[in-house]
Amino acid sequence: MTIRCEIVSQDRTVFQGDVDVVVLPGADGEMGILPHHAPVLTTLKYGVIKVRRGGKEELFAVSGGVAEVQPQIVTVLADAAENVEEIDVARAEAARKHAQEILAKGLPVDSDAYLAMEAALRRSNLRIEVARRYRKSTTPFTEHPEQ
Repeated sequence: MTIRCEIVSQDRTVFQGDVDVVVLPGADGEMGILPHHAPVLTTLKYGVIKVRRGGKEELFAVSGGVAEVQPQIVTVLADAAENVEEIDVARAEAARKHAQEILAKGLPVDSDAYLAMEAALRRSNLRIEVARRYRKSTTPFTEHPEQ
């Protein structure tokens, strides 16, 4: 028995398929979703969505959003999401460096620019950490202290 899972970001469908279980980074903690789960609507925090099917697991970095769970389908509307295996670590590190430089200039904390750079920094840190922790390839990573 399976449950349909669809993960959609603002610009594309990241994943869709029938799966055995979906693990979501809910606002109140990790949520395991099996077929015939009770209906739930939850916000998502920055983290990893785990999708298991046929003994294989796929991982997706997600930067917030919402998830709607119905007995036959899990729909994730993510602010940003991507498969862990597709993360461009060099691009994420460059984005992190850029965000840190902009924040170091002393933007007003309550400005839209500050909030945008803070969100970019959080996304970059998530992408780098998730790739470092979960990626199957042996690509070397540059070590950076956590922000």
